[in-house]
Amino acid sequence: MADLEDTTVVITGASSGIGAATARALASQGAALLLACRSESRAAPVLDELAATGTPALGVVPIDLGDLDSVRGAANAIAERLPRFDVLINNAGLSGTRGGLTASGFELAFGTNHVGHFLLTTRLLDALGDGAPRRVVTVASKSHYQAKGIDFDAVRRPTRSMTGLPEYEVSKLANVLFSQELARRVAGRGIHTYVLHPGVVASEIWRNVPRPLRFVMTRFMKSPEDGARTSVYCASSPEVADDTGRYYTDCAVKEPNAAATPELAAELWRRSEEWVAV
Repeated sequence: MADLEDTTVVITGASSGIGAATARALASQGAALLLACRSESRAAPVLDELAATGTPALGVVPIDLGDLDSVRGAANAIAERLPRFDVLINNAGLSGTRGGLTASGFELAFGTNHVGHFLLTTRLLDALGDGAPRRVVTVASKSHYQAKGIDFDAVRRPTRSMTGLPEYEVSKLANVLFSQELARRVAGRGIHTYVLHPGVVASEIWRNVPRPLRFVMTRFMKSPEDGARTSVYCASSPEVADDTGRYYTDCAVKEPNAAATPELAAELWRRSEEWVAV
């Protein structure tokens, strides 16, 4: 791992789980961190931990990824505090949600995991800048292999499945497609993109799964610290400094779902631009 003493990182969902473990690991390498979290109070213990290590965070920006007005406000706040930064980690997410829509009218997993991060990232591209090496790291999941494609009508309707897992799979395929298409669109600007499977981790992402099922599911999952390894690797390792648009698991490149085609990625990008347009 690189010395990150002069590196500034913005990370979503860093108040618990993989995000908090990623923040701790990057801070231990000297990175300055700005946390974008839904709850400032829940992020407070992480701020205290980072301060105790001698690398205090730059603070917390509140963000609700399901509310596009909140995302716009957070992007503006981040750009104001950090006119230039080095790494954006799209870590926050949810799964196992039954029914409902985001505040902005998308299926809950898709709207939170993809649409919110799409808007945040595209709003922050200027702050990432041109020329110098910059990284956009997006946390997906191996569950994206289960998705056959994206039903663009279904993602504007409430979650239909009992478990929310099929919808989660589609949202994670969207993460992979987004990272691939972003790589194509920023080619030559010095911004490199990475998308990854962290492992199946016992984290807050499963908070909406019914408790008995959640207990069974999480018993044999990875710890957040183990789950953060590939995020930290993609965010900081010199070994992947020249890579872009690739999918990783266990700190190694792997082929994504065959459904992750350039054509579907371009269509998702086009629709996402329309969805987030003011």
